[in-house]
Parts: sequence; structure tokens; C-alpha cells
Amino acid sequence: MKEHQARLIELSYEHKILTFGDYTLKSGRKSPYFFNSGLFCSGEVLAAVADSYAQTIIDAPDFEFDIILGPAYKGIPLAAVTIVKLAEKDPEKYGKMEYAYNRKEKKDHGEGGNTVGGSLKGKRVLILDDVMTAGTAIRESLAIIKAEQAHLAGVALILDRQERMVEFEHSMISQVKKEFGVPIWSIITLDDIVQFAKGKLPEEDIERIENYRAMYKAKPIAE
Repeated sequence: MKEHQARLIELSYEHKILTFGDYTLKSGRKSPYFFNSGLFCSGEVLAAVADSYAQTIIDAPDFEFDIILGPAYKGIPLAAVTIVKLAEKDPEKYGKMEYAYNRKEKKDHGEGGNTVGGSLKGKRVLILDDVMTAGTAIRESLAIIKAEQAHLAGVALILDRQERMVEFEHSMISQVKKEFGVPIWSIITLDDIVQFAKGKLPEEDIERIENYRAMYKAKPIAE
């Protein structure tokens, strides 16, 4: 695990963004852990999030994009802090790059339109989001991208739960990769969380997490 990944997990645990216990997910599954990115609300944590996103993007091999899109609502601050950090790390490449986010409802006065910020028109778009579950935010974002004659270049996420969908044996991330033919990166994974938990939790709690991982482990999509 890289330094920026370890720091993000550690801070997420300290700030109770990453918690362990008994949780019921939207899918109805009983999960032994929960990751609440809605609590990315302190300067310390947001700085770590921005650094992790930026480093993940910079480390991506042979990847080029022109603008960042943060899907409303959680993706808005993620995109904003990330573009700042990218500009700090590489001002020549990213200093003039812009970000945008979508409105939940189209505005018909003022500047109008579905998006705020930089123009997507004809650009290669990188979507930033927290966790991909049903893929709803990605599909909504793709509709906006297509409407602007832009192109989806890739997706960067905070967490890959590495688990299969309710109705399929593979993950939503694998499904989106295959369907749209774009790369998807995740800063941390369930494997990383398990590694971290082994130094923090009692053995019986570790066993519960590992059993959950084994039960819902996603299978790869055949090429």
C-alpha cells in the first residue's frame, strides 16, 4: 500500500468515515464495515483525499484527459479539491485545467445549462466519484458528456468494495469497464481495508470481514 493510500485509510478511521460493526446496505446486504464519504468535511481529510486522487491520476499509465467532472452532489467537492492538488503537483500540465459539475435540475435562466464550471464541449472527461454501487451517477454523467459531444476518458473512485452485484457475479466496476471501454481506478479497496483492520480490530472482527469478502467476492468478466 502506498503512503497516500495508508494515510487516507488511517484518517478515515480516525474521523469515523470508515467504521466497523453491523450495517445494512442499500442492497440489503449485511456489511461488517461502512465507508461514509459524506463525512469528508475537515481540511485534514479533504487534503488527504485530494492528494490521493491526484497521485492516482498522475500514476495512471498513458492516460490523458482535458477536464474533471464531479457528479452532484458528493463529486463536487472531490473534483474541486483534486484539481487544486493536481495544479500544485504539476502546474505546467494541470495549472490551467478546469473542472465542472452537473446540476440536479437544468437551469433555464442566467447562463443556463446542465453544468457549472468549465465547458465539456468536445473534451476528454475524467469522472471523479466516491464509490460505484449501481452505476447510476456514472450513467447520468455519461448522458451529460454525450450531450456536450464530449468523450468519457475514465473514472477515478475512492473505494472499490470488490464485491459482486446482487444480480450478477461480477462487480459494477467490471460492468462499466466492459460496457464503456474506459479505465477505472480506485484509491483504496476492500483488500486494503482488511489489511488496515488487522492492526486495529480483534481477531473475531477480522474474521467477520474476511468472511464477508469471501461471500460476496466479485468474479472477473470473461473477455
